[in-house]
Amino acid sequence: MFSYLKRILIGKPLRTLDEGGSALTRFKALALLSSDALSSIAYGTEQILSVLIVLSAAATWYAIPVALIVLVLLFAITVSYRQIIHAYPSGGGAYVVASQNWGTSAGLVAGGSLLVDYMLTVAVSVTSGTEAITSAIPALHPYQVGISILIVLGIMALNLRGMRESASFLTFPVYLFILVITGMIGFGLFNIVTGRAVYHAAAAVGSGVPGMTIWLFFRALSSGSSSLTGVEAISNAVPNFKKPKRKNAAATLTIMSLILGIFFAGITFLAYYSGIVPSASQTVLSQIGETVFGHGVLYYILQLSTAMILAVAANTGFSAFPMLAYNLAKDKFMPHAYMDRGDRLGYSNGIISLAAGAIVLILIFNGQTGLLIPLYAIGVFVPFTLSQSGMIVHWRREKGKNWIMKASANFLGAFLSFGLVIFLLLQHFSNVWPYFIVMPLLLRMFYRIRKHYDAVAEQLRVIEKGTVKLHEYDGSTVIVLVSNVTQVTAGAINYARSIGDYVIAMHVSFDADPEKEHKTAMEFKAEYPDVRFVDIHSSYRSITNPTLRFCDVIAKRASERNYTTTVLVPQFVPRRPWQNILHNQTGLRLRASLNSRENIIVSTYNYHLK
Repeated sequence: MFSYLKRILIGKPLRTLDEGGSALTRFKALALLSSDALSSIAYGTEQILSVLIVLSAAATWYAIPVALIVLVLLFAITVSYRQIIHAYPSGGGAYVVASQNWGTSAGLVAGGSLLVDYMLTVAVSVTSGTEAITSAIPALHPYQVGISILIVLGIMALNLRGMRESASFLTFPVYLFILVITGMIGFGLFNIVTGRAVYHAAAAVGSGVPGMTIWLFFRALSSGSSSLTGVEAISNAVPNFKKPKRKNAAATLTIMSLILGIFFAGITFLAYYSGIVPSASQTVLSQIGETVFGHGVLYYILQLSTAMILAVAANTGFSAFPMLAYNLAKDKFMPHAYMDRGDRLGYSNGIISLAAGAIVLILIFNGQTGLLIPLYAIGVFVPFTLSQSGMIVHWRREKGKNWIMKASANFLGAFLSFGLVIFLLLQHFSNVWPYFIVMPLLLRMFYRIRKHYDAVAEQLRVIEKGTVKLHEYDGSTVIVLVSNVTQVTAGAINYARSIGDYVIAMHVSFDADPEKEHKTAMEFKAEYPDVRFVDIHSSYRSITNPTLRFCDVIAKRASERNYTTTVLVPQFVPRRPWQNILHNQTGLRLRASLNSRENIIVSTYNYHLK
């Protein structure tokens, strides 16, 4: 039943050789990896204006210079990540760059920040999309958390089906949004040029505004920089591109950044020219759309495309998180399970872990993730700072053609990113303080995992051929666990005799009636008179503890005779997997307990039912 449902939800398994066919073209990669970055224009300008309007409407003209600085930072980040794509094509982005240029700890800070940030990306994007849905259909508002969780599960299932199918599904909402925003900005500028649009700006650019401070300006800048989240995702997913991977990934990043820059600049300018300010009942983007399109069909298409891209923006995290987790696991800082590909050739464990983390965040904050935006931003700009400063170290070491110019672009990006990190800490410490708890815990977890893998490797390593000395045993003792006398018991005893020099059958009874308690013993002795049978009474209906105590005693005696001790756990296997739920799992519990014993070998005898 489970396999049948899995095939319906995920699809039939793909051969490993099909991996090349699931690689991304630029067209599909733009849909799959840019939804987070492009969706941020829906709230980037609004974040800037929300800070400035606190002073006065006249102060909103400062959104123009703030937007220009954000565009400079976007340019520096794009140049830096293009360099990262070419210099580190294995994926991993900021984690790999920081690790190789600043050391392991810096790399783990970058990697850990991005892991948490991708979970926040999914949670924030999905809840934002859900809010757009519940705004259109108020009756759904009480079910906002449930709807958000269903959307996360839906995107998870889509990604488990593979990149090719998820990219195909996302193509429509992403390109619809690009088309509609392009039309809105183009038509809006046309109206301005032709004089159809009325100039409603609260103040001219360059006007003096009483009370304006550099502190408020940088607060607006830090809020507007949220438009740059998601830019790094392409550098984390370079291995997913079609060949030539570096060229296609770099070109996709450039196209995405150009679209993002044009949209952000256009929306900010239209908002300024039209005198639009944030409203509790209507978003800035909605107000611009109403001004340009009126209240007709195109306006509702804008609202629909905005809600759709906000909902699917979470997919950027689902594309980048598994690749980052893969790189951390490859370096032994995360469980090796994150290196395993699923039936559809995706890193399924990373996809499922990301969905689980996002759902936990949605539940903790009851679907209201607005207060997490500063934490979301610092999780992006810390890796930005480490990766771009790391590229400066890279160019100083590698030199090469025009390396000073390349390093200068990295310096500009690192300087602005670091400044934003400091400002976020000073201005929003009440919201970003969890970062200083989560990161040390993540670093401790990473190093503990690495320490475990190193210890395992050290103990398992064969240093030189012939240096491993194996203990020579004189014989073997086999303990067969018996519940009652059946064909399963007969097969297990027969097998135990073939591998053991000394066979013991052990039964745990807890019947209050002495006759019933000894019935199994009498049946066994009649059938196998030559096999020692031990019947242990349990007063507390526990099978595990008496079994462990008995096996420990026998194992100790066996070691004194230089014998091995094997515990054979018989079980029957139903014909159909779903029938397992109709039977108890005593054998599973016994094996789990016996596995903790260093001097006992645990084996299973399976009897397959017809």
